[in-house]
Formats: sequence, C-alpha cells, structure tokens
Amino acid sequence: MASYLENLSDWFRARLAGPGHMATPDDAQMGLKVLAIWRSRMIADFIVRRLGSRVLAGPFEGMTYVAQSTEGALAPRLLGTYESELHPHIAALAAQGVDCVIDVGCAEGYYAVGLARLLPQAAIYAFDRDAAALKACGAMAALNDVAERVEVAGDFRPEAFQRFADRRCLVIMDVEGAEDELLRPDLAPALAGMSLIVETHDLIRPGVQARVRERFAATHDILQVDPGPKPQILPEAMRGMSHLDQLLAVWEFRAGPTPWLVMTPKGAPPLS
Repeated sequence: MASYLENLSDWFRARLAGPGHMATPDDAQMGLKVLAIWRSRMIADFIVRRLGSRVLAGPFEGMTYVAQSTEGALAPRLLGTYESELHPHIAALAAQGVDCVIDVGCAEGYYAVGLARLLPQAAIYAFDRDAAALKACGAMAALNDVAERVEVAGDFRPEAFQRFADRRCLVIMDVEGAEDELLRPDLAPALAGMSLIVETHDLIRPGVQARVRERFAATHDILQVDPGPKPQILPEAMRGMSHLDQLLAVWEFRAGPTPWLVMTPKGAPPLS
C-alpha cells in the first residue's frame, strides 16, 4: 500500500507540474479514478484486517480469499457484491447439473474456486495468460480445499472446447475482448451444447458483442445482463463509513458498460 501511495503522489506531481495542470475533463476524471482506486484498496485492507480474508455474502459466501486480486477490485469480491447481477443466473445454471466449468480469464480464481465450492461434483478448468493469476488461483484453491478439482493452465485456444464435448459444461469468460477469437463455434462445435456467461467488451473491441450473438443465435437462447447499481448491504463494521467510502467499497473499477451474455443451449430449462 505504501508503494502505491508513493506512485500515486508521483503521478499527481508530474501532472500538476505539466502544461494545463490537469485542466481538461478527461484529466480530472483520470485523477479521480486513480484516487478512487487507491481509496478502494484502503477499504479492502480495512475489510481484511477487521473481518478477515473471506467472502462475506453472495453465492461464494465463506470462500477464503488470497491477499489481493490480480485484476480489478478486491473489496467487492470480499463483500460478495462483485458482479451481483449474475448471481441468479449462476444459481440457475448450477441447478442444471453442471459437471464441468471452463473459466477463461480466471484471474485469482473468484469464479473457478467459488464454483468448485458451490458445485462439489464438478471439475474446474481455469485458464489465464498471467502467470501471477495462475499462481494465485492455485493458492486460493488450496486455501479452500478444492485444489484436487481445480486445474490451472495458461493459454487457451478455441479448439480446446472440443476436449469437453461429452461434458455438461458451464463456460465463464472474461478476456477483455479476446472473446472475439475464442468463441468460435465453427472451430469448436461442442460449444453448441454448453452454457456460457461471457463478459463482452465493445469498449475494447467494437462490435464484438454483436458478432458473438450472431455466432450463437442458432444454437442458444441469449440474455443480455447489464451492470447496474450495487446493493449497499454492508457489514456492521462498515456502516459508519462515509457514503463515498460505502460506494467505493462496491465499485468494480469498470471504465464503462461491459454487459454479459448469458447463453443457454436451445431446449435447456429456462433461467428464472
């Protein structure tokens, strides 16, 4: 935390010393975002110190967490509000008898380890290009006594879905636009029988959501789930915090809209 604060101070000094002194709206917004990330990390540190490194609510309540997230905000993961829009869909898909989870872009394992705990009958395959993320995911699987069912690996190619053609699979994907290359039913026909929750990133790859929809329209029922306001149900230890800190506690560092596509094979039981 101290090194981040030093870097933060250096960042502001450099910009305040430059021409314009952060005078544009974009400069001001970037400055606010940098400060907000710093404050969010302080809040996460408070949660760990006061309440421990466990997820406090949501479908993964009770999951022991690693010391920090490798991507995105830690505080909402610990609070259990992270991507809460997906909670009912995760519950509905889990109830359909999933025996295999493919998590592409697993980061430190929020979904890989969380779903291993939620689905004790399922094998979990977690992929990420970041070596630090894979190490953290393996560590978190061990902390939660599910390491024997969580296999971690690096690069993932679209043809790899064929390995799971005979399984009842749930695919979780968050790959910052690379869903464009990875979700290719023409290269992996097995995708036709899999349920998928995919975060789409038109902000990074314009038009990617429409392309994914088109590829799965014939085989899947597709529901768009948009990020929205987060529940402010905070533990007692946080209810005396300022309103701004309470907002930052559930902030997920999103730069803009990143809707999910929840896709279930046609003929599967409808999601409630």
